[in-house]
Amino acid sequence: MHRLVAGLAVFAFLASGSAAAADGQPGYAAQGGLGVLARDGQTRFVAVTTGTGTAIERVRVHGGAVVGWTALDGSWGIPTVTISPQRAEGLTRDGKRLIVVATGAWSPTEFALLGTRDFRVFDRFSLEGNFAYDALSPDGSILYLIQHISATNVNRYVVRAYDLEHGQLLPGRIADKTQRSWVMEGSPLTRTTSADGRWVYTMYSRPGGYPFIHALDTVQGVAHCIGLPWTADQAALTNIRLGIRDGKLAVHWKNGRAWLAVNTTNWRITHVKSGAFPWAWVFAGTGSVLLVLLAFGGAVLRARHRGAEGPFLPAPV
Repeated sequence: MHRLVAGLAVFAFLASGSAAAADGQPGYAAQGGLGVLARDGQTRFVAVTTGTGTAIERVRVHGGAVVGWTALDGSWGIPTVTISPQRAEGLTRDGKRLIVVATGAWSPTEFALLGTRDFRVFDRFSLEGNFAYDALSPDGSILYLIQHISATNVNRYVVRAYDLEHGQLLPGRIADKTQRSWVMEGSPLTRTTSADGRWVYTMYSRPGGYPFIHALDTVQGVAHCIGLPWTADQAALTNIRLGIRDGKLAVHWKNGRAWLAVNTTNWRITHVKSGAFPWAWVFAGTGSVLLVLLAFGGAVLRARHRGAEGPFLPAPV
């Protein structure tokens, strides 16, 4: 019952654009639900509470049979970065390792690295401070993290890198160094990844400012921020999806209708299709948030408010 109440509280918090602007978007470490799809496409990894701990299970997509599991002390979840109904994350690109995150405490934050075949715990580490999963490099050697830097202003964060091979948090932050004078804050809505796994593109809403796309190069450890030309109610943007089409980053509505294309070489954006303002999506925005968050309500174990500290500059249109 307390999980349902927590889920509804999160919904109430997000339904209002002004409330979201004040405090940012929660990040998730989830139990239950669909978990993360294995690289074979035939099984999923799901975190399930046992009452005294957490079982990380491998479940067949068809039939739901549990074909492997391990038990961890404490409460753990599968990383889920955005509120859009996309798969969870945490798997290395080769599918051999899975990152899971402990839930509940502001600090320290615990992570565990599991083998996906034998469920061996390869590593378990703790970081002082409040961290959330963001992405993995293609070779699985670098874990990118969101570090919340203030307990009183939880929508401010910096992106950090953790070296999994050497077990150390790397100094400095990952930021767009070409835009030093701007501050970026927002709520993660949807994301996509390049075919080679190098680039992770995450779209953020930012009530009171421009929405933007955060492009993270997980090989070089650098980022770019692309402002989007939208000045209306940003609740409608919960209906936006990202994809890669014809070598460009496609920004489109969930019904498939195109909006923008981003050239990932020079970060310029172009309008793909002009037309009337999508009022239907604006009115659908709040309802869409409700559906998504009710789906997460029973699974979300930790809500970490996300925002971003870094430079911001709308890209030329």
